Amino acid sequence: MSPEELEALPPVARLTVRLCEIPSPSRQEAAVAEVVRGMLREMGAEVIEDGAATSLPAGCGNIIGRFPATAPGTPIMLASHLDTVPVTGPIEVELADGRLRNRHDAILGGDNKAAVAAMLEGMRRVVEEGRPHAGVELVFTPCEEIGLRGAHVFDPSPLLARFGFVYDHTGPVGDVVVAAPSLYRVTATFVGRAAHAGIAPEAGRSAILAAARAITRMPLGRIDAETTANVGTVGGGTATNVVAERCTVTAEARSRDERALGIQLTAMLDALTWAASECEVDLETHVEREFSAYRLGEGDPQVRMALDVLAGLGHEPRLVQSGGGSDVNAFLLNGFPAVNLCNGMTDVHTPDESIAVESLEAMLDVTLGLVDAARGAA
Repeated sequence: MSPEELEALPPVARLTVRLCEIPSPSRQEAAVAEVVRGMLREMGAEVIEDGAATSLPAGCGNIIGRFPATAPGTPIMLASHLDTVPVTGPIEVELADGRLRNRHDAILGGDNKAAVAAMLEGMRRVVEEGRPHAGVELVFTPCEEIGLRGAHVFDPSPLLARFGFVYDHTGPVGDVVVAAPSLYRVTATFVGRAAHAGIAPEAGRSAILAAARAITRMPLGRIDAETTANVGTVGGGTATNVVAERCTVTAEARSRDERALGIQLTAMLDALTWAASECEVDLETHVEREFSAYRLGEGDPQVRMALDVLAGLGHEPRLVQSGGGSDVNAFLLNGFPAVNLCNGMTDVHTPDESIAVESLEAMLDVTLGLVDAARGAA
């Protein structure tokens, strides 16, 4: 993007471009975190960072930017993650048909730099305009894309905020996520016996064959309205002339229904065990619960405030259920009320990822609307 094109963008879009062009895959968030800390300090925020950088480890800790109250009301928290999924190419943002996208065959990184920009620009406006507020804390987490790890280790007890808002879901501005699933990650390693594939294949026990049989026996994809399952990676073997001794499969099962999730997980583990027995190989499995499901309602204060603000800005608020997790899953599990707001991102985690400048400006207005609504709120 030329300097002239960049200058023609509204401030929130210019900041999004700047942040997106700083690659920050999980565990490599240090550079973008430094920019965020610098901006918070320039705005006069108290900047606090926990020890997640070493405990995870990650490229930064959980960062809090605290803006003390200048008016009575309910202090609130706004949160976003700093990491992205792996970056497979350069990031050079272009503007096409009113949307920011990467001109190269790789992610944009708008998930979740678009939210970071809206929150930072919103608070820059609040400070610059002397806009009264009841206290705002911005929270930026690392390693969200690899299991909400930053948010899981985040201790919300030092927060002054009563509840919080996360901007981290595809869908039009105005949608409010009130349900999200639990997720189990499964790592299974088949251990067979190596042999020469041309001279004595019958002496071998193929771990790859066992993995293939297990996968074909698993129920995968859309299981029901609440439940999905997927095999993400398969890796093993050393050469075509060697019967593969080892093969590792990674998979997941997720559902908003705990009973359905238990049934699905059992079916996947049963398929793995059956295949190991059939192929006479050993099996090593590791199952990890990455995050837990939640359901919210209109009576939850964070949901009520979001709906009122969105309606007041002319949106048609809609309560939606998600098949994806976010930091909200971890915040709620840790006892801190929060809600996830859709922020207009499209095709996230793919080279087609983009976000409209109009959506960025809309989320800036939402940020200011939440700050105003919290002022004077009981």
